[in-house]
Amino acid sequence: MNFFMNEGFNSQNSGIEHAQLKRALLFRKNKVPFKLVFRQWNPLIHHWLHIAGMHDNEILSLFDYFQHATNVKNKKITPRDIDFGIRGQLRYQKDPRANRYLVFKGNILLGRVNYFVKDISDHKQVQSVELFDGFGNLYRVDFFDLRGFKSMVQWYTPDNKIGTEVWYTPEGRPAIEDFYRKNALGKMKKSGWKVRDEDGTVHNLTSGGELIRLFLNDVNDHYMNSKMPNIFIMDRSDVYEEELLYLRNPCYKVLHLHNCQSGDATKPNTSILNNNYEYSLVNANQYNAIISATHKQTRDVIHRFHPQTDMFTIPVGVIPDKHFDEPRIPMKDRKQGNIVVTARIAADKRFDDVIRAMGLAMKKDPKLDLSIDLYGYVDHSNHDAASKHIKKAMKEFPNTKGRVHLHGYTNNVAKYQKQGQVYPLASMMEGFNLAMMEAQSEGDVGVTYDCNYGPNELVVNNKNGYIVPMGGWKKMSDCFVKLFSNPKLLQKMSDNAYELSKRFSETNVWKGWKKLLDTAKKEWPAMYKQYRPDISEGLGTPRQLEAKEKRLAKQSKSQAKA
Repeated sequence: MNFFMNEGFNSQNSGIEHAQLKRALLFRKNKVPFKLVFRQWNPLIHHWLHIAGMHDNEILSLFDYFQHATNVKNKKITPRDIDFGIRGQLRYQKDPRANRYLVFKGNILLGRVNYFVKDISDHKQVQSVELFDGFGNLYRVDFFDLRGFKSMVQWYTPDNKIGTEVWYTPEGRPAIEDFYRKNALGKMKKSGWKVRDEDGTVHNLTSGGELIRLFLNDVNDHYMNSKMPNIFIMDRSDVYEEELLYLRNPCYKVLHLHNCQSGDATKPNTSILNNNYEYSLVNANQYNAIISATHKQTRDVIHRFHPQTDMFTIPVGVIPDKHFDEPRIPMKDRKQGNIVVTARIAADKRFDDVIRAMGLAMKKDPKLDLSIDLYGYVDHSNHDAASKHIKKAMKEFPNTKGRVHLHGYTNNVAKYQKQGQVYPLASMMEGFNLAMMEAQSEGDVGVTYDCNYGPNELVVNNKNGYIVPMGGWKKMSDCFVKLFSNPKLLQKMSDNAYELSKRFSETNVWKGWKKLLDTAKKEWPAMYKQYRPDISEGLGTPRQLEAKEKRLAKQSKSQAKA
């Protein structure tokens, strides 16, 4: 089995999640089994993944696994289905602004029943139930999975702190428990976990890391196969990296680099390491393979670390083969003078430089009528740095007023990429940049800083766009002038963008994955010899063992007579 490892999945996701989905569809098309693996509890994870086109048998959540809830028949639980354990008539008071009902027995508040918003369910399906004691104190909150069962319960302490959390199977059996205790500073902190197996075995764990290792060991043993290895592809390394390397039985472990390995992408050989990959790169030789999305990154990793593990270059972007049969949209039929971006609006993306380049281009050539459309959720970190930088750039170039449009996150990026003409990037670092690849496949012309990794390979200079020096927004403005003042050049580069996108067709990308899968299969026989299953014989109560011995003796006599 092939496992694609991540933290979670929600309505709005980053490039790593989109890369996983593209890979999943590619594996599905080639009839190679896979599981999307998640470690975070999320009562909506199946909902969001269904929208993304995934099936239940392709989803493996840590909590689902221990809760025996990987495949659950959907059931709608509405507010009046909740049993408060009280006889007599209850009064339900609507509170539509808060998406909830207040439930009373007489004048005593029993609970608040919160339901999922309309965007998720039109049936007022229960999301959570807050329960109060006779003195009006919150003592418990029940959380429901959208599929229709009570998934997790939080028990509160008298001073209104979470004391214990319990996760249940759909049948109501406790499966996982964590508990909080005060640390030396008097603050409530999660201090342990407990997992109950169906057979009654209880695992007492001291950390979330131990919980993940238990999960990975169980999964690895469950899918163990003498002919093909379990391949664990670590797309997000947080916590996984400390556990995956130490599983008790063999498997094929893969580190996937989705971003630059160094803190400063302009100095890949001398900069401090990217903290997201530091632990994994220090232990790089403990993996069976390392994947990067570009040839340049592969070369840089080899040059700096000299890893003894296998290195693979496999693009994270995949363009469906059928896409290349779609009609191309000429530049004259698009929104004229339009610069389009579909990305997270964050300070490290430096969209303020793109705005400066647009403003300067219109100063250089007053005939240009340019606009920029930004589609993506805004990163408000570092005191809203991204928004502040954009506003500052617009003040520096007043001619951009009314021409910079922030539209928010969209799931339909192709629609807007087809309307745009030029797709710019001014990032400090990238791991590939799926959005630029997708935009080029829709005929957008790329203009990018010489950014590691991805943009400076996606753009072939002077063919499907331009590469300008890092920080060179004035050079970027020259490119805008050149492109938007020369329709023939713009169209020629758009044609090249369509053609060069074939580098990332399903057929071409699958060649890279097949090479990795074939390598893993070739190495597996030697690895499998290390497999040692858990002892299953000789265990049980004395009565069970005596009965087994009698059966064996009886079988032996029967065979002797025969």
